[in-house]
Amino acid sequence: MTKIPSISIAGRRVSEEDPCFVIAEAGVNHNGSLDMALQLVDVAADAGADAVKFQKRDISSLYPTELLDDPNKAEWAFQYLLPILKQSELEIDAFAEIKKRCQERGIMFLCTPWDARSFEQLEELDIPAFKVSSADLINLPLLETLAATGKPLILSTGMATQHEIEVSVDHLKKLGTDFALLHCVSTYPAPFESLNLRFMATLRDFGVPVGYSSHERGIAIPLLALGLGACIIEKHLTLDRTLPGPDHPASLEPSGLSKLIRDIRHAEIALGKPEKLLSAMERLNRQLLRKSLVAAQDLASGTVVTKDMVSVKGPGKGLSPQQIGDLLGTKLSRTVKKEDFFTLNDLTGGKKTALDTSMLVRPWGFKARFHDLAEILENKPPLVELHFSDDDVDHPFEAPKVPHPQRLFVHAPEFSGSRLLDLCSEKDEVREIAIDFLQRTIDKTVALAPSFTGGTPGVVIHVGGMSMDEPVQNRDLLMRRAIDSLSRIDPKGLDLLPENLPPRPWYLGGQWFQNLFIRPEEMVEFCAATRLGMTLDISHAQLYCNYSESSLLSFVELCLPQVKHLHLADAQGVDGEGLQIGDGVVDWDTILQKLSEKDFTWVPEIWSGHQNEAAGFLEAIERLAAFDVL
Repeated sequence: MTKIPSISIAGRRVSEEDPCFVIAEAGVNHNGSLDMALQLVDVAADAGADAVKFQKRDISSLYPTELLDDPNKAEWAFQYLLPILKQSELEIDAFAEIKKRCQERGIMFLCTPWDARSFEQLEELDIPAFKVSSADLINLPLLETLAATGKPLILSTGMATQHEIEVSVDHLKKLGTDFALLHCVSTYPAPFESLNLRFMATLRDFGVPVGYSSHERGIAIPLLALGLGACIIEKHLTLDRTLPGPDHPASLEPSGLSKLIRDIRHAEIALGKPEKLLSAMERLNRQLLRKSLVAAQDLASGTVVTKDMVSVKGPGKGLSPQQIGDLLGTKLSRTVKKEDFFTLNDLTGGKKTALDTSMLVRPWGFKARFHDLAEILENKPPLVELHFSDDDVDHPFEAPKVPHPQRLFVHAPEFSGSRLLDLCSEKDEVREIAIDFLQRTIDKTVALAPSFTGGTPGVVIHVGGMSMDEPVQNRDLLMRRAIDSLSRIDPKGLDLLPENLPPRPWYLGGQWFQNLFIRPEEMVEFCAATRLGMTLDISHAQLYCNYSESSLLSFVELCLPQVKHLHLADAQGVDGEGLQIGDGVVDWDTILQKLSEKDFTWVPEIWSGHQNEAAGFLEAIERLAAFDVL
């Protein structure tokens, strides 16, 4: 496998496999004002940039005395530029203040030295990396000086020919320097027709990280560069594009920088990986929208299936139409009514693999709906978790002549009609509906309880706290309203078990922001305030840890005292929930060992695991039993 080139800046790895390193280029857009420079730091930090970069020049050592005394002896552009540079220069003490503000705001401070004197002064500030301007790409003496520090370099390639780039790259490689190259067009602002982003592919051939220094107007082109492999994006920042100075017109104002970084983060998530992964909603739509093989007529046991006996209808509940070749010619071991779904067992002659649960020591079970409850109970689980829709709250249930020996859990409805149920909602009418549905769910569970004799029934609750378009900032308010909602509920002796939720859940056909009950601290706080235990969903917890770059083990350790019930499934990314055990990123060895310190009940939470006679659930049980911990 080809090694992905990378550099490390203050412990932050920069490569195509990592989040894009975004540099807000303040440059000289402070116009010589320390106060304005500090404001630029704040804007960059607020926007979520990884670093904010300035420029340092010592004019007296940068240009010959003759030109400084008489700029008219140089090109006319120098006469225009020199007064601006003099006016925009800050002393090294000011840069010390800028670095201090960066540390306070949690953003990396970078600076470009334009000369040896500036380098010496900046070295005293212990900058983690040096950005080399396009003008100095050819400055081998300065490059050697910077390389001697052992710090990584980021070099812009504007104004340089390909040969000049090759010379400097070869020189730095001989010096053993870690560096990255930024494609750049040194025009302010740069016209779109001159950008030539495909040259980034040529830069990648040097085997170093490649990025893009953006000098054109707008925010679209950096996103295109990201899609072409840029792992560093640099964009000029200003407080006001109409200010005097050479870089302001090609810079973004605060709102523009925030939008750019927001879109970069969205785009890099969307870029994904070079493999086909199904989103949570796609997996749901496979079930809802796909077709299955069904019987075109009533078929007796012993019938050999022919093509005229098979039809295709939705939803995607049974055998895939791609398996029609496997089905034709098989001999049925059961009676199949017209429009019944063919299943995997029809391909195996009806022989079911015996489920070995001898290694399981804690009460386990399967999820079910009313319509497949009898089929699920055939596997003799110690418990069953009925997942309610809003209609199920009023579903007629015929009690069995002999009560089921299983313990009953009910998963409360998550929505009613086209509206999510939210016990945290800031809208009173929305919250009242959610409170009513939860109480009715509890009442229904009490009514079902005599039919299940395995112990006190439990009710799994999605408390709420979601939003569609933007995250909610006032989480404290949501928490207070959630606690108040639970205080108005009569549990009637049941175990109410709030569940931790994924950060980007899929509800009603769209992705949402989950603002509350995704962090372990929130679950602990809520359980303490309401005196409840909790349902720990490992898949949801792993998604939050992926999202927040935190430890699943720490999540579990913090919640463990409150845990009474478990949902077990694997996870990937920030929304890939309900994966089969071992198909995601959960470290099951470590997590199950930690969980073994506590007594609990559990069910596999595999997406569509109930289909094909609970094939997904059965496989999960077999995989989990192998760990010899549950």
